[in-house]
Amino acid sequence: MIGLLSLLLVDLLQLIIPLVIKEAIDLLTRGAAVPALLLRQGLIIVGIAVGIGAFRYVWRYLLFGHSRKVERKLRNRLYAHLQTLPPSFYQKSKTGDLMARAINDINAIRMATGMGLVAMTDGTVLGLSAIGFMLSISPKLTAVSLIPAPVIVLLTRVLTKRMSTGFERVQKSFADVSERVREAFAGVRVVKAYNREQWERERVETEGERYVSHNLSLAKTLAFFFPMMVVFTNMGLAIVLWMGGRFAILGQITTGDFVAFISYLNLLTWPMMAMGWVTNLFQSGSASMRRINGILDEPSEIRGLSDGFSVSRMRGEIEIRGLSFQYPGKNTLQLEDINLNITAGETVALVGRVGSGKTSLLESLVRLIEAPPGTVLVDGQDIHRLPLEFLRKNIGFVTQEVFLFSETIRENILMGRKGISDGDLRKILEISVVREEVESLEEGVDSILGERGMTLSGGQRQRLTVARALLSDPAVLILDDAFSMVDTRTEELMLDRLLAFRKQKTNLIVSHRASTLARVERVVVLDNGRVVDQGEHPALLKKGGLYARLYEERRLEEELMTS
Repeated sequence: MIGLLSLLLVDLLQLIIPLVIKEAIDLLTRGAAVPALLLRQGLIIVGIAVGIGAFRYVWRYLLFGHSRKVERKLRNRLYAHLQTLPPSFYQKSKTGDLMARAINDINAIRMATGMGLVAMTDGTVLGLSAIGFMLSISPKLTAVSLIPAPVIVLLTRVLTKRMSTGFERVQKSFADVSERVREAFAGVRVVKAYNREQWERERVETEGERYVSHNLSLAKTLAFFFPMMVVFTNMGLAIVLWMGGRFAILGQITTGDFVAFISYLNLLTWPMMAMGWVTNLFQSGSASMRRINGILDEPSEIRGLSDGFSVSRMRGEIEIRGLSFQYPGKNTLQLEDINLNITAGETVALVGRVGSGKTSLLESLVRLIEAPPGTVLVDGQDIHRLPLEFLRKNIGFVTQEVFLFSETIRENILMGRKGISDGDLRKILEISVVREEVESLEEGVDSILGERGMTLSGGQRQRLTVARALLSDPAVLILDDAFSMVDTRTEELMLDRLLAFRKQKTNLIVSHRASTLARVERVVVLDNGRVVDQGEHPALLKKGGLYARLYEERRLEEELMTS
């Protein structure tokens, strides 16, 4: 409110200046001007200028500051909502597009709520007030000077729709460029390894040229719009010089009135120009807001029905009843009629060929994919009735994808969790067989990792993600092929320490290494999305079948690698 009031005061002071000039001109034409009077008029203008400067500082600080707050709240709201969206949303969305919406689109909205609001208010008040003062001087001259105005309004309406379409096209093109560049940076090592720099550069250039093309198309519309405003506003000035000069000569208005009228007409030029700018800002902001709302309207991940829920700790018993699941757009079931019981404290290995459904089955436990209600139960409760926070807090999941943040090792393991002592941290690193390697670094656990932890080897990154999951000692620990980058000897040592630490806790491990399979209590074999066999390792080997073949293939691979 104070900002808008200051803006209106600036407009009022600007409208007073032509009156001061008018009085000075009239004094001169009547021959009544003396140095003291002219000095007084000059000092009044200086005082008004100081007032304009002071109030302009206030409105710019408050109104532009408000637009920054709108930007901050909208970005925080967008990110908070993104955190609630299900994994399926990210599977169908491009990272570059989300980045463009979170940066470029929100910036366009900030400009609309900041400079757009200012220009609209300033232009409306200043324009109407200037016309009012012009009418008080000469209604006939005012009517003639505003002849170009209807043409400007008509052309503005015609061009507005074209600008709106152009801005949406530009914003989408910017998202495509962002995604292409992000992908180029993320895959730079692969590109270099295959000597395909020229190919990648051409792909980025193609997207860049498309973005430039859309911008140039929009620029043509804008390039026509603003010169049009200048031409028609100056046509009004030409009319005033011709007709107003005659009125002044004939004595119908004073020379001071004539000068003041031209000053007000010049003040009117800004509102007419602002009309185009405001249209530009609002069209851009409107297009961006539609893109932001496209995300905000996405349904959030179902958090769980926690009526009467009071259990604070999970036991780790898992039951799967007739679970079938099919990914959207696929013609075949990824999981088909899975029935499985895992008692609390049991260590189970999942085995199967690539694509047999192991990861999908494990992801259903933490609702990274949504299984049908009543098919997945934890401690006898349907997971859809458990609070999502409770479910994921008590299930540690080391995924196949090894992801580390560009933070210190400590922050990568803690991930914001409080109350963890250095002793607890060292213990977890020891269990994960990575303590010595971490402590050998110059800053130890406070060493900052590069992007995605690329300063470490694959095996080191994988062991740190295991340490991250072990830190909270969850009731259920899922290791989805979490030892694939670790050598056999290190894996055996990790398993010895991990199983000793996790005694009486439920552990689900995806692995095909002979040393791992020999240590678990039960092996579950999957093929084409179905459980085809399960039992203890020796019994399954003796039985033969798919498990025995997979085990023998892996054993031979390990022998070849060590020979």
